[in-house]
Amino acid sequence: MFLHKHPYPPFIPKNADRLIIGTLPPPRFTTGELLEQDVDFCYGSYYNSLWLYIDAIHQLNLRFDNSVEAVNQRKAYLKTHRIGVCDIVASAERSKIDASDLGMTAVKLRDVIGYLKQYPKVKTLLFIGGNSKNGPEYFFRRQLKAYGLKLEVIEKETPRIHQFKLPDVLDSGQERVIKTVSLTSSSGAANISISRNPLYQQLKAKKPKFNTFDFRVLQYREYL
Repeated sequence: MFLHKHPYPPFIPKNADRLIIGTLPPPRFTTGELLEQDVDFCYGSYYNSLWLYIDAIHQLNLRFDNSVEAVNQRKAYLKTHRIGVCDIVASAERSKIDASDLGMTAVKLRDVIGYLKQYPKVKTLLFIGGNSKNGPEYFFRRQLKAYGLKLEVIEKETPRIHQFKLPDVLDSGQERVIKTVSLTSSSGAANISISRNPLYQQLKAKKPKFNTFDFRVLQYREYL
């Protein structure tokens, strides 16, 4: 079995009001065998890179390589936009060395609720992927249940939106309302589900050159 450890600790600026939550980067980030265009940071895989979409939205002219500058560019963006990254999976075992969420077993989770208590300005969680088995929302729902909490539906259409109430850590009797948004995964595997999305089909019919990359940019723009 391959022990797939998350190579990066959470990166959460003190003033963060949003957290990006995924699962694990591809195994090569654990072993350190990065490709030439990979960035040694959260979501650094060039072929499944959230940063490609962020770069397109904000015209950041980001570097896509193994340089320290590429990492610093991404940290600067997150600090400026008050966004943290806190993937929910700390480690998992795999019989097959790939990046499939379904292939994870013996999963150990990070305590996202604990991080929310440490960072009281966070009001929104951005799940990169939906509620499919072993996805970030799937694991987060399990964590909420352990705390006696649950998600309430706000919007059923993609991107699905929920909220939950987190008791105040100071026991003041007040509750903190936190919104969750399930964004379409940045992985290529999600292209099939995008192609079936009614909104995508409408936009594609109006503009034949509209593609799955454009669809994600349109969706992510509001939240990132």
